[in-house]
This record gives sequence, C-alpha cells and structure tokens, in this order.
Amino acid sequence: MIEASRLSIIKAYDIRGTVPEQLDTDFARVLGAAFVRVVGATKVVIGRDMRETGPALVAAFAEGATAQGADVIDMGLASTDALYFASGHLGIPGAMVTASHNPAEYNGFKLCRAEAVPVGQDTGLGDIRDLMVAGVPDFSGATGSVESMNLIPEYAKFLRQLVDISAIRPLRVVVDAGNGMAGYTVPAVLLSEAGLPALPLSLDEMYFELDGSFPNHEANPIDPENLRDLQAEVVRMGADIGLAFDGDADRCFVVDERGELVSPSAMTALIAERELRRVPGSSVIHNLITSRAVPEVIVAAGGTPIRTRVGHSFIKDAMARSGAIFGGEHSGHFYFRDFWRADSGMLAAMHVLAELGNAAAEVTVSDLMAPYSPYAASGEINSVVHDHAAVMGTVRSAFSGRPGVQLDELDGLTVSGTDWWFNLRPSNTEPLLRLNVEAPTVGEMDTLRDSVLAMVRVGGAA
Repeated sequence: MIEASRLSIIKAYDIRGTVPEQLDTDFARVLGAAFVRVVGATKVVIGRDMRETGPALVAAFAEGATAQGADVIDMGLASTDALYFASGHLGIPGAMVTASHNPAEYNGFKLCRAEAVPVGQDTGLGDIRDLMVAGVPDFSGATGSVESMNLIPEYAKFLRQLVDISAIRPLRVVVDAGNGMAGYTVPAVLLSEAGLPALPLSLDEMYFELDGSFPNHEANPIDPENLRDLQAEVVRMGADIGLAFDGDADRCFVVDERGELVSPSAMTALIAERELRRVPGSSVIHNLITSRAVPEVIVAAGGTPIRTRVGHSFIKDAMARSGAIFGGEHSGHFYFRDFWRADSGMLAAMHVLAELGNAAAEVTVSDLMAPYSPYAASGEINSVVHDHAAVMGTVRSAFSGRPGVQLDELDGLTVSGTDWWFNLRPSNTEPLLRLNVEAPTVGEMDTLRDSVLAMVRVGGAA
C-alpha cells in the first residue's frame, strides 16, 4: 500500500519522480504487483535505461510482479522502443524503467499491455494508482520466476527488415547519443554489433558512453542548447547528416549538412510520403501543431490525413481506430503501424537515411527536406500563466468573428486563417501556455506571434 500523497508522480502517460525522495524500491514493488493485477499478466518483460538507480527499481518491480504469480523476463539495458519491440515480439505486457530526457536525479516507468498497447490514465494507469492506494491483495498461487534475456539482436534484425538501408550510397553520419541508450542501440542496429551485415555508413560517435549523470549535456534534443555540439561536429567533419537521440532513444532529431535542425514536421511529411509509396491510399496521423505542410503532403501522396490532439495516447488510439500506416508529432515522436503502432526514434532515423542514401550523390539533407518546409514556424513558446481560462478567453475573443478566420478547440485553441494558423494550449502539469505559430513568411509569422504573445503575457503572466 502506498500513501495517496506519494502518487503525484503518476502522470497522464507514465511515472516520473526523483529517486529516492519520490520514487523508491517500495513504490516500484507495489507498482509491479498492481500492474500485473490490472493488466491480468502472467508474464511481463522489463527493460531499463542507463541510470544508476535502474537496477534496484527493476529488481523491486520484478519482486512485486512475481509475488502476484507472474513470470518476468528481464531484458536488461534497452531503449524504450526496444522494450516496445519486446512486448510486441513476445506478445506480453512490458515495463520500461526510464525518465527519458529528465535530469539525472529522476527515474520512472513507462508501461504497456501486450503488443505495446499504451497504459495511460484512462487505459489502466488510473486503476493501477487506485490499487496501489487501496493495497494489492495477496496472491495465493505460486511465485513467478525471473529470466534474463537479451532481445537487442532480435530488435536490430526486425528494424533492418522494416527499413532496408543495405544498398544506399555511402553516408557519413554523426550521432549524438547524449550518454543515453542510443549509445547502446545504435551500434547494434547501424554498426552490425548484433551480427547483421555491415551497412554503407561511416559513423562518428558522440557521447556513446552510457552515463545517467549526463556529463556532457542533458539528453533532451528538443532544447536547442543540447544540439550545439552535434551541429558543430557535423560541420567540422563535413558529414552528410547528424542524428540526436533523447535519453531512452524513443525520439530522434536530425541535423542537416549545414548544421541546421530539420523540423520534426518535415520528417513527418517525408516519412509519411515514404510509407504511402509502400502502402498507397493509407491514412496518416499528425497532431494539430505539426506544419500545415504535413496534411498537404499526405493528400498529394494519395493518403488521408487524420488530425489529433497532442500526446502519444491520442496518436496511438487514432492509429488503432483508423489503421493508419504512420503517425508523427512535432516533439520528435514517430509511430509506425508495423512496429505495433509504437514510436521509435531509430526507425525514423533509418527512414531519413534511406531516403537520403537512395537519392543522387549531390543531394543533401537540406535539399531533401526543402519541399517539406514551405512555411515559417515559431517553434513552441512557453509563457507562465496562472489563469489559463481567462487568457485563452481573451485570445479567443480577439480573433472570433474575423472574416476568413476559423477557431477550433480540439486541443487548446487553434485559430486558422487562409494561409496561417496558431495554437495556444495549456500544459497539463505546469502553469504554462504553449504557443505555436505558422505563416507563409518569417515576417508574417513574427507579427502574428508577437500579437498573440502580447495578449498572453499582459493578460496572465506571473
């Protein structure tokens, strides 16, 4: 039994907290027992990232799970997408011990049912929370067993089958693993350490040493500061492309040959086009703050775009309902129907490498991506606002009724003109409003951005 006051670390989609103040082995033990009860598991697979607190949390979770009669497969070190592979490949529920891109003092859990079906607040995590408070009943049967199993070679082989990059032209690639799990999985997938045939890639490794203290920079590539080293190294080495992964390697960001960041929206459009060439007429999911270019590319490629709220549970749910071939988010998460609708930074990187490597020798990443980035975008801008409703109402009133302007509230407030749009939505966990703006030119985008920010920050900033 866990005191209700300790369960604030259970978020909408996962569990994250500081160790041991918020998350300790007692918490993990009860969580393991509750997870097995709620999902009805007789066998579970568990993996962990490189954080020093991982092994103890894995052992405690396994103790709770086995006490409820479930057998546990401990796959050891893994990226989150490798854990999803294990869940899909074995057909059993899974638990990943990771705090993703959070600082070193954090750890956490990402949970899924068999075949990588996500467990969020409305799909089991709320029930797990309630059971942890009420107390997990004792199990009257035999205690389960724990078995170690290295599934990384199978994971690498599976990804190679999904995206064939064996015959591309030679490419020089710089990879910044951020001392996270890409330092473990990139060699297995791209450097043939899992016994696969060699690829025509020359890899320059940055920060591949697994170190949960993140001695070089945070493993959070959505923060531009954490891309500086990679950008400089790509230019210095004259590399074709740079890849950056977050701590648990489920997100990937791309840097072009000039050292410029490629928009995740452009990556979404490119991968969508590739998947639609493979399976014509399919649906593709995109969240509502990806570029307008994304649905335009999907339609031009003969597909059907489906717009969703921000968040992986909404993407995965929409994919399950529609049978969509692919889904992409502005945050660097990319989801694949043939990967159990789960997200994989490695698969996204392989798609970009395949497209670049199959192009003519003179084609660069910036050439390749230019058609997918026709608009000027602000990126996500956060403002501290304590009265979300009041500020959102002010912005809504300012644009409501304008000729040619449409408003919708699928996720926050989206305001669209003929050739521009912006979305303003509140954070679920912090007193923040998040603004994304897109327009045909930088000047038009700047003007619209500044106009909306003036209303936001005058109306409700702390």
